[in-house]
Amino acid sequence: MISIDKLTIRFGGVPLFSEISLLINPKDRIGLVGKNGAGKTTLLKVLYGLQKSDEGQVTQPEGITLGYLPQEMKLRDEHNLYDEASKAFDEVIHLENEIANLNQQITERTDYESEEYLALCDRLAEKSDHLHIVDGGKRSEKIEQTLKGLGFQQNDFNKPTSTFSGGWRMRIELAKVLLRHPNVLLLDEPTNHLDIESIQWLEDFLKNYPGAVVLISHDRAFLDAITNRTVEISLGKIYDFNVPYSKYVEERKIQRENQLATYKNQQKKIEDTREFIDRFRYKATKAVQVQSRIKQLEKMDVVEVEEEDKASINIRFPDAPRSGREVYKAKNLTKKYGDKLVLDAIDFVIERGEKIAFVGKNGEGKSTLSKIITGETEHTGGESIPGHNVNLGYFAQNQDERLNENNTVFETIDKIAVGDVRTRIRDILGAFLFSGEDVDKKVKVLSGGEKSRLAMASLMLEPYNFLVLDEPTNHLDMRSKDILKQALQNYNGSLIIVSHDRDFLQGLTSKVYEFKNHKIHENIGDIKNFLERKKLEHLKDLEKAQHKSGKKQVAEAKQPSNLDYEERRALERDIRKAANKVRETEEKIENTEKSIQEYEAIMARPEKLNALEDQDKFYQQYNAKKKELEEFYNSWEKYTEILNELEIKKGSSIE
Repeated sequence: MISIDKLTIRFGGVPLFSEISLLINPKDRIGLVGKNGAGKTTLLKVLYGLQKSDEGQVTQPEGITLGYLPQEMKLRDEHNLYDEASKAFDEVIHLENEIANLNQQITERTDYESEEYLALCDRLAEKSDHLHIVDGGKRSEKIEQTLKGLGFQQNDFNKPTSTFSGGWRMRIELAKVLLRHPNVLLLDEPTNHLDIESIQWLEDFLKNYPGAVVLISHDRAFLDAITNRTVEISLGKIYDFNVPYSKYVEERKIQRENQLATYKNQQKKIEDTREFIDRFRYKATKAVQVQSRIKQLEKMDVVEVEEEDKASINIRFPDAPRSGREVYKAKNLTKKYGDKLVLDAIDFVIERGEKIAFVGKNGEGKSTLSKIITGETEHTGGESIPGHNVNLGYFAQNQDERLNENNTVFETIDKIAVGDVRTRIRDILGAFLFSGEDVDKKVKVLSGGEKSRLAMASLMLEPYNFLVLDEPTNHLDMRSKDILKQALQNYNGSLIIVSHDRDFLQGLTSKVYEFKNHKIHENIGDIKNFLERKKLEHLKDLEKAQHKSGKKQVAEAKQPSNLDYEERRALERDIRKAANKVRETEEKIENTEKSIQEYEAIMARPEKLNALEDQDKFYQQYNAKKKELEEFYNSWEKYTEILNELEIKKGSSIE
């Protein structure tokens, strides 16, 4: 459908792409991957026609339509939300006018056999088919579905777009791109401003999309859910894999190993050839062989291998000073903005060492509660009680605005760093994509994403025992996210993290607080457990089945019990067994958590860690304990559900 043929683009004389070729087919789901600066965004711009190539060409069939969502754009505020979204159908309105004009011309003609008449009929059929594809007749329904899917509420539709934050306005642009229903969608980091439920909606939308999709994303789970093809950009070349991202990683590893072996063999051959040339260059008897070897070198197609970053950047948060057992408590906590209720009489306690994810739709109060906990915002009712000896670090969504604009990148970190960490400032900055001359840039010239990364690097240097992080990964690439995640996994303080990045959250937290209808709902387990349950709740067929099942259970509960004495005794035995299983599993969880804390205490002390005879075995045992803990949590959940079902059955029999 779209063909890229021998495309070359140069910046400052240096090639970004060198004679790359690529074919995009009608139903492709392509994930574009590669290091920051490899050229992913540039390739999308070339496809959309925003950037010209130095050599080569991009060809596409006549009449094909493309939709493009950039990472950043200048937004204009002239309409309310609904009217702005309706602009997506400007093409539909134009098509309708064209069809009306063609119909008028055909009605007025009588030369039914002429080429001109047949050409008009062909154009009418073509335009009518295209109108059918974009489905203009259902525009109101589609606008409402798309806006709601991306997290907007019905009462938002008449609000001016100027009243929405930058993230929400990017959602408006995404809605317009999707509503235009182009043949090819080009999406650059579309999930940066979406919450988990909106990402799931977008996943479902893109899976069923009839056209092609080319997207850039640092969300592994999102890529795996949507893509069936992965195109890597590396050293000005592309590597095309007909598999989703996770399988691409495996296949690319094998390919890289083969490529590296070829590279080493070739380098050995080059070295031997040059040695021969240098050795016999001035011997007349070897002149022919020397010239032959020189020509071999000139004709050789040199294998290039991108340097793999194997630097062991094991960045750690400083040891967390010991806090009280309870690091934070909310009692009947309420928050209103004017007449708008955000949080309604919520109660919860965060204990020392707990790592909790805040999830839910945007606007449900995740950031608001984070600000209340950190003291950035006052609550309007109830109690907000910080714990004893709590030293709290906060990463806000606008954290970049708090940096001193007149400092350089290096100075920003250097003024915070103390002790041995000062010798590793460049490593830390490198982990967050600042290298070479970047470290000497003033903060005021950095992009929003660069400022955000610098703010996160700064946070990692202070000895906090309670961290509250609000969307910390929006501007991090996969490697930087991995480094931050590893640091947070090893962090021995308490953690609250607001994030829509499921892959980042997986294995990082052991409890999920869902924000919904002004309340919070506690879910034991990690984000995977939560999403599996949530996914079922959103399947309409199952909702109906559960609704019918619930009615049936109520009806059955009202019926007189027909359990005899032996059946009641058997039921009570089953309840005791299930209760014992729950209690035993809770004890195992407690013991395993203590064991993990002992491992982490050693990991937090480099002198103790270095004194171990076998560090690899130590880490294997630590990871085994963590896996064991996850299995115990799954068992606890299973036995708890069994116990609840048995107790419901017993209650029904008593009635």
